[in-house]
Amino acid sequence: MLKKRLIPCLDVDKGRVVKGVNFVDIKDAGDPVELAHKYYKDGADEICFLDITATSDERKATYEIISETARNIFIPLTVGGGVNSIADADKLLKAGADKVGVNSAAIKNPNLIKDISENFGAQCMVIAIDVKQTGATKSGWEVFVKGGREATGIDAQEWILRSVDLGAGEILLTSMDADGTQKGYDIEITKFASTRTGVPVIASGGAGSVQHIKDVFEHAKADAALLASILHFGTVTIKEIKDYCY
Repeated sequence: MLKKRLIPCLDVDKGRVVKGVNFVDIKDAGDPVELAHKYYKDGADEICFLDITATSDERKATYEIISETARNIFIPLTVGGGVNSIADADKLLKAGADKVGVNSAAIKNPNLIKDISENFGAQCMVIAIDVKQTGATKSGWEVFVKGGREATGIDAQEWILRSVDLGAGEILLTSMDADGTQKGYDIEITKFASTRTGVPVIASGGAGSVQHIKDVFEHAKADAALLASILHFGTVTIKEIKDYCY
């Protein structure tokens, strides 16, 4: 297998890393700066920092924590949460982010994807898409925003394709149905994104074993696997994943 990326995800709320199941039942998982440094030392390929309540609380991401995190790792850092403008993206990049994740704001203003891509490069523009099988759309998958709190009525497959057309250079695709369950990734929707867009796809939601990670690489053709509960609570280590998958 060609080497794929392993990306620990730090879902941050009020300065602490948290993790839930299906976007609820949140538990504390540690300090973001300490965890980022630990995962960097353990061999992570990238770190993803998501301020999960920045949008719903109508505030900006925590720049101080982002800067401190960036100073303690020497691998790419993607930051998302509360990005509503080019100015927000610029502040995150100046704070130490290498890439910016945009979710809810892109639904309100799809041209934000184009603007960020044109100003900072497509490689900086990560479209974060939270999807759930509701049966309310043609494909069956619906896009949710505001940390999974609000349904949009938008077909997830259509939005995946449109966001790339607008300039997204990477897709962070989270299955809300699988999130935190540790029962495996949603292979079907991940494979759709991986095979239909031509940009790297990060699979998110559901990793509970090394086999799940290998499956999403082999069967869904994902370029990267986002990891949270499986690492935060000590189920496996990054080395064990790499030894099994590569």
